[in-house]
Amino acid sequence: MKKNVILLVEDDELDVISVQRSLKKLDQEYELHNAYNGVEALELLRGRKGHDGIIPDVILLDLNMPKMNGIEFLKELRKDEQLKDVKVFIMTTSGEETDRKEADQLGISGYLIKPLNFTDNRKRTDSLDAFFQFHIRKILAN
Repeated sequence: MKKNVILLVEDDELDVISVQRSLKKLDQEYELHNAYNGVEALELLRGRKGHDGIIPDVILLDLNMPKMNGIEFLKELRKDEQLKDVKVFIMTTSGEETDRKEADQLGISGYLIKPLNFTDNRKRTDSLDAFFQFHIRKILAN
């Protein structure tokens, strides 16, 4: 059976750990790749010196990152024939309506606004768990 491939594009280490914990609770087989910005993510997807790229079943994407933000990454992703149809879920602290509209126009599959601080960690974990149970489990089950 083929392992599902998930690409997490996130620059905040606490959020990376939270996502890893929530994914484990899904009790599904998967292979997780991490990138800390859009540039790293594109390198993983397209391959780098002597390595083939990956084609994930789903991308979990932050919007606010250094080097290349999530919207810039999404624009590049949607231009690539091999990658343009990959399901992308946004996980961001940005409540900006313009970010959401732009992401929607780029064909995202879902949008989750993350809690803004560490005191909301329980809320962060609960919302990630629920989000993954509802959205990501369906993708990984197919």
